[in-house]
Amino acid sequence: MEYRRLKPFEFDDEIYATMGQRFANYIIDYIIQIIIVIGISFVIAFVAMLTGNEAVIARMEAINQIEKYALGAVIVLVYYNFFEIFFAQSVGKFITNTIVVNEMGEKPTTNEILNRSLCRLIPFEQFSFLFIPNKGWHDSISNTYVVKKQVLEERKRAHNSLEDIGKSEE
Repeated sequence: MEYRRLKPFEFDDEIYATMGQRFANYIIDYIIQIIIVIGISFVIAFVAMLTGNEAVIARMEAINQIEKYALGAVIVLVYYNFFEIFFAQSVGKFITNTIVVNEMGEKPTTNEILNRSLCRLIPFEQFSFLFIPNKGWHDSISNTYVVKKQVLEERKRAHNSLEDIGKSEE
C-alpha cells in the first residue's frame, strides 16, 4: 500500500517549478504532440498508399478547422493522461526534472490527472499563468502542483527521517 501523508504538503517558492521550467515543459510537450500527429498522419497515409485507398488521403487533405481542434483535443488528452497517470511527468517535465503532485505531495490519482488534463482544454488556459504565478488553471482546478523533483525528494526524506526519530525497534 502506498504511503500517504496525513496533512497537506507545504509548498513554497523553492519547491515550485520556475516559470522558465513551466514554459520549457509546454514547448517540449507541444513539439512532441506535433511529432505524434505527423507520425500518425504519415502511418495512415503510408498504409493508404500501400492499399491504394486514395479516399483516405483525400479525406486527410480535406480536414476542416473543427476536426483539427477535435484532433488536437484528443492528442492533448491522450498525451497528458498517459504520461501523467503512469509517470506523473510528461516528456517536458522529465527533461526539466519537474513532476506533478497533489496537495499531499504525492503522485496524483487518476481522477486528479483526468481533471487536470480536461482543464487544459479551457480556452486561453495557457494565459492563466499571467495571473497566478506558478499555477495555471489546470493546476488550480485539479489541486495539483508542478514542483522540482529533487527538492520534493529532499523534503520527503527530511520529513520521513523526522518521523523515524523516537520510534523504537521491536
